[in-house]
Amino acid sequence: MTDLVTVAELGGAFAAIGGTAYLKHAHPAAYWSTVGLPVSVARLVGSYSSTMDACGLTVEPPRWRALAVRATTRREVRPVPPRRGIIRPTSTGLRMRLRLAPGQEPADLAASAERLRHAWGVHAVYVRDIKPGVVELRLVGFDVLRKVRMPRRAGADLLRVPVALREDATAFVRDYRAVPHELVLGATLSGKSMYLRNLIAGLAAQPVVLVGIDCKRGVELSPFAARLSALATDPEQAAELLPVLVKEMEDRYDLIKARQGTAPGTPDELITSDIWGLPEEERPSPVVLFVDEVAELFLVATRKEEERRDEMVTHLIRLAQLGRAAGIYLEVCGQRFGAELGKGATMLRAQLTGRVCHRVNDEASAKMALGDIAPEAVSAACSIPAERPGLAVAGDTSGGWSRIRTPHISLADAAATCRGTAHLAPDVAALSPFKPYVPPAPAAKPAEPLSDPRPVVE
Repeated sequence: MTDLVTVAELGGAFAAIGGTAYLKHAHPAAYWSTVGLPVSVARLVGSYSSTMDACGLTVEPPRWRALAVRATTRREVRPVPPRRGIIRPTSTGLRMRLRLAPGQEPADLAASAERLRHAWGVHAVYVRDIKPGVVELRLVGFDVLRKVRMPRRAGADLLRVPVALREDATAFVRDYRAVPHELVLGATLSGKSMYLRNLIAGLAAQPVVLVGIDCKRGVELSPFAARLSALATDPEQAAELLPVLVKEMEDRYDLIKARQGTAPGTPDELITSDIWGLPEEERPSPVVLFVDEVAELFLVATRKEEERRDEMVTHLIRLAQLGRAAGIYLEVCGQRFGAELGKGATMLRAQLTGRVCHRVNDEASAKMALGDIAPEAVSAACSIPAERPGLAVAGDTSGGWSRIRTPHISLADAAATCRGTAHLAPDVAALSPFKPYVPPAPAAKPAEPLSDPRPVVE
């Protein structure tokens, strides 16, 4: 009987171990909430002082404290770690604030993040500066980019779209007011189109004018035609659309001048205000221009096409340089974007503050996107695996960067969102000739009458 009980206990133990391993692999969020979080908290609380000491993050105590310890006890005066705040568990990890000891800085903790990760058994440790002398440690319990689940509170607002998830489990928000223009690079099947879908679907529900240039005959942007105010599907149409956008920008500058009483001859570059200073009833709607496969605008075969290319590039550069104050923002996408495209490419790229680099085919492409703003991010972009589409490295001209991944949204769902929000598209008279044709929805078939099951009596 005892042997049977022992065998049953062993079987139950093996079943529990196997279930835990399966839960950790298949459902990491559930594993973290049930097993990983208590274990990591116990490790952190039990080894906090010794871990900080081993990482070189302790300092000598104040003189008054050392004298008090010697006067009251015979213990050895040991170095003190940063003072720890309350541990706050989250669905993806835990957070806690630390008050730095005198002489420490946030960079000291950031340099030891990898050691802290191994000591406390978590997936990653990130350091964020809160205020002078206080930092926040964000511990992530599992790989949140493996299966993307956006936070419930992502901070969506006008011209603010939570479009992806960062590796520290916070939302990556595309904020056009803070970063007016952006360059998105990525090879085929890297997830660039998914990023664009999430962005358009998020902007569709806002009173924003959406304009598209898709020189692949519109195969990427045509499904969203119901919400687009203008769409160009080849370089010829783009050459006609871009001057209209430049004229719209100039008209908005005239509106700002008239409101401020500025002299009509004042150059646009000297106007320091923008449309957001206008009264709401006079403020024109913001415009977001999506350019897919920007290289198609640069490639030419004849002299006539070269002249047209130079005009289009000039218009794009003007929009990038002056469009922010007029409420016109650029989202430029492509597989490569460098000086080899032709005259004006480097100048245009310099105006694109935000950078998102998906998987690329060579290191030179990653350098085009990130080399001039965050050289250390180039190696991170080159290491993106092909089996993780949507994974990218996002940075801006401030030098900061992080890994992000966009959630999956099907083309049908994004198109349905655009159809459902078509009535929200602001009316811009200048863009009416470029309004894409939207075929009417097929009418529902009338229901066939049910046959009478009763027999016919002759």
